[in-house]
Amino acid sequence: MIKNRYIGYKFYFFAAVIISVITAFQFYSHTNFSPANVIPDVENLKTDVETLASIEYRNHQHINELDKAADYIKQKLSAYGYSHIIEHTYIAKQKKVKNIYCIYGDSTLPRIVVGAHYDVCDDQPGADDNASGVAGLLEIARLLLVNKPKLINHCIEIAFYTLEEPPFFRTELMGSYQHAKKLYDENKSVKLMISLEMIGYYSDEKKSQDYPVDIMKLKYPSKGNYIAVVSKNGMGKHVKQVKKALKKYANIPVESLTGPTAIPGVDFSDHKNFWIFNFPALMITDTAFLRNKNYHQKTDTPEKLNYHKMAEVVKGVYYFCINA
Repeated sequence: MIKNRYIGYKFYFFAAVIISVITAFQFYSHTNFSPANVIPDVENLKTDVETLASIEYRNHQHINELDKAADYIKQKLSAYGYSHIIEHTYIAKQKKVKNIYCIYGDSTLPRIVVGAHYDVCDDQPGADDNASGVAGLLEIARLLLVNKPKLINHCIEIAFYTLEEPPFFRTELMGSYQHAKKLYDENKSVKLMISLEMIGYYSDEKKSQDYPVDIMKLKYPSKGNYIAVVSKNGMGKHVKQVKKALKKYANIPVESLTGPTAIPGVDFSDHKNFWIFNFPALMITDTAFLRNKNYHQKTDTPEKLNYHKMAEVVKGVYYFCINA
């Protein structure tokens, strides 16, 4: 009797082990879970930033140059293998402007939107603001087709926005507003929108990081060597999830802030327009002018960026997107 019971226990134990192994295999095979599968190309990031920064100047006052940036983005997506690239055009101050979209996965499923604006403020090269975000987004798009992760519950929409910068900021003519409204009007389900807003500038010097409120210096680092995940109150769950993924998969310090929009910077990018339509959204950023003193200056040039740290951010965002 005792022997039979022991044999029975051994059977159930080994059965449980076998089931757990099969389950784990299925999970890993669906998500390409191992970070070894993903190696962002640092040279790709650098080339994209340098190319975009060399276009003088990609803003609403130089519409031909703005179109050159959009054409470059489309060419890169096509070269990576995206066959269905969507050009969403609209009119702003009597000029035709465009967003660029592509989707990885089943577009009928709920989506994670990852976006970055490709325009600049005034006549400056905009390497960090926001060629860095565009380069990171292009690299995520490339990695998706290289690794071909199997997405079961969602798709990933890659979105390149026009007219984020003044004089269009906080208006309905922002490219991201047009996109968010389009998704809302089409009754699309958005699990999360992530805005890549300046992801290239870092410093290990003490006191290289400023904050909009002095008391924040008691909690956050004085060195501007980290990437930040930022959103408004009520988005804490999403901020924590993205921060957790970045800390797990990216070799870079990560900080986060969930706070009122009265704190300068919390709503300073394209994610804010998704809130208008009740879509969850957040920003991933190097904190812009709070660290990079070249912000909106002619000195915002490619050689000042850290492309290895950018690659780590790309890796973390990629893994969050395929495992969300």
